[in-house]
Amino acid sequence: MPSQKVLDEKKQIVAGLTDQFRNAVSGVLVDYCGLTVEQDTQLRNKLREAGVDYKVVKNTLTRLAADAVGFNELDPILNGPTALAISMTDEVAPAKVIAEFAKDNDKLEIKSGFLDGRVISLDEVKTLAATPNRDTLIAKIMGSLNAPVSKLVRTLQALVDNGVEPADIQKPAPAESAPAEEAPAEAPAEAPAAE
Repeated sequence: MPSQKVLDEKKQIVAGLTDQFRNAVSGVLVDYCGLTVEQDTQLRNKLREAGVDYKVVKNTLTRLAADAVGFNELDPILNGPTALAISMTDEVAPAKVIAEFAKDNDKLEIKSGFLDGRVISLDEVKTLAATPNRDTLIAKIMGSLNAPVSKLVRTLQALVDNGVEPADIQKPAPAESAPAEEAPAEAPAEAPAAE
């Protein structure tokens, strides 16, 4: 039977993991079996650079924490070696880094994930990994908004470069209201031909 000290340590681990599950915006669970120490170190470094917390926790403790926040769907996959990649700020970072790393390292297998308080399937994790991160999406939106203004500025600059001064540009004349044309008089009806 485990000592009280060991039980207290496990309770602290479960409590900490429960808080992470509750406060994280996303996370990915992976099977890391077969990775070399060098590969694992590379993965940890990439995840750290992306601001993702990566850890290996016993499945029993992970199951207790997952059940505490309503992630019961994770129970069937919590078998064998399982590592967690959790982000508190970036929804796509864990999935993107793990998926990129798994392309070159077939030993790393994505099991499942969670996003905004719900468990997501393997397919949803892959879709999330293909999604641009928040900063990239904002940059694309800003570029789309900036494009029409940039085009106008280039057009105006081209006019100036070609010697056209603002004073030379004439406004189109306002359309004058044309008087209504008189309807043509109807042609007189032809007289019936005499027989």
